Amino acid sequence: MTKFHTKDYQEMVANMLADAGIILTKAEKEKIEIADFGLNHLEASGLQLITYVNNERYCAKDLVLFPNQTCPEHRHPPREDGNPGKLETFRCRKGTVYLYVEGSKKEQPSVLPPEKDKEYYTVFHEVVLHEGEQYTIPENTKHWFQAGSEGAIISEFSSNSDDASDIFTDPRITRIPE
Repeated sequence: MTKFHTKDYQEMVANMLADAGIILTKAEKEKIEIADFGLNHLEASGLQLITYVNNERYCAKDLVLFPNQTCPEHRHPPREDGNPGKLETFRCRKGTVYLYVEGSKKEQPSVLPPEKDKEYYTVFHEVVLHEGEQYTIPENTKHWFQAGSEGAIISEFSSNSDDASDIFTDPRITRIPE
């Protein structure tokens, strides 16, 4: 982490969620994950999240992005046990989300990846999610997303989440802290 400590970021995220009418318990506030993916520039490349439930059948999370923050490109491949990769639906709760998935490239994307990481972004089919809109990302589909200038909150509804099996385009990324 660079500017703040984890507790400071957790408080910022809890406040963003509260401003959107999403109230967390004390225990949930303490479980807010601050993911900088080992890149050490959280404000540009990172993600904050709270997982409400994640069992063998389904998962529900809220993803919080600071203004212009990007979650790096990745995909959810089939699992080693033969189960399919994660199928996820993103529903924008607050702000604007610029989601990029496999498909026809938008020639003039609305946003660009962080400059120092741009070589690791390969998909540019643009889906813009405004408050109340949602999009389902098929399993094993490369995707990345970025918040607009006001930040964003996304509710994620998905099949089971197994972060250790996620494949990031950027080989420098570590999803699970060591």
